[in-house]
Amino acid sequence: MIRRLAALGMVVATAWAPPLPGAEADTTPGARSALASRASAPCPPPGSSEPTVVLVHGAWAGTSSWDGELDALRRAGHAARAVANPLRGLTGDARTVADFLKTLCGPIVLVGHSYGGSVITNAAADVPAVKALVYVDAAAPDVGETTGALSGRDSALAAPPSSLYDRVPYPQAPAGAADLYLKQDVFLRSFASDLPKDTAVRLWASQRPASTSAFTTPSASAAWRKIPSWYFISTGDRVITPASKVSMARRAHSRVTRFPGGSHLTLISHPGAVTSVIESAIASVR
Repeated sequence: MIRRLAALGMVVATAWAPPLPGAEADTTPGARSALASRASAPCPPPGSSEPTVVLVHGAWAGTSSWDGELDALRRAGHAARAVANPLRGLTGDARTVADFLKTLCGPIVLVGHSYGGSVITNAAADVPAVKALVYVDAAAPDVGETTGALSGRDSALAAPPSSLYDRVPYPQAPAGAADLYLKQDVFLRSFASDLPKDTAVRLWASQRPASTSAFTTPSASAAWRKIPSWYFISTGDRVITPASKVSMARRAHSRVTRFPGGSHLTLISHPGAVTSVIESAIASVR
């Protein structure tokens, strides 16, 4: 449930590039061996590396929804990544994120917004490197619960689906599934209510659809039962109601931060407040 939008730390990637004109690549056995050694270098031993923050967006959003947090985290010297959430279905989306997590070295602080909370709840279950979970106006399902059932009785999403979404079929969709696009008035009024109208309209126009399977697939895991968690709650959220988030945070024994006002997209309108909670989680795993 949502829309867009901190930072990459001092991470330097080494990539192969073609030789400059007039130059030749070194293809000697020694050079190839050196490259292979660097590529297969083992992760540092436990306790010797800083945590990496991995940010998972929710429905009707993309990785750019975390831009403010990524910028703030980078300025503070933290390593952070925003990973693409397929938005196809909870089981496959969680597997995709878990596979990404397994490529990283060192401890991980895993952050989810909205539907991304359900994804991290499942993705972290079998990844021992995840040491902290952060829920940002997010769903935190127990085993057997669906994301769609956790919005709350007074949620804007409790309205008839025909008034909320435009349905679009997609190839190889499970039986009865379709892509859901939020209607513009719903997006502006209920998702992005604290953003300038022109910003909200741009976010609506560039939304990524989410399959109905994302909201109807039961959760297979509840990683918050064994991993410490933090919960950021915007009191002005009309999508996942504050009451629903408080209930989920209590059962997870999360450290709760209540943000007065805001919207379902407080991660975009007030990234500094969200980053502060993420940094609390980072400090806990050092």
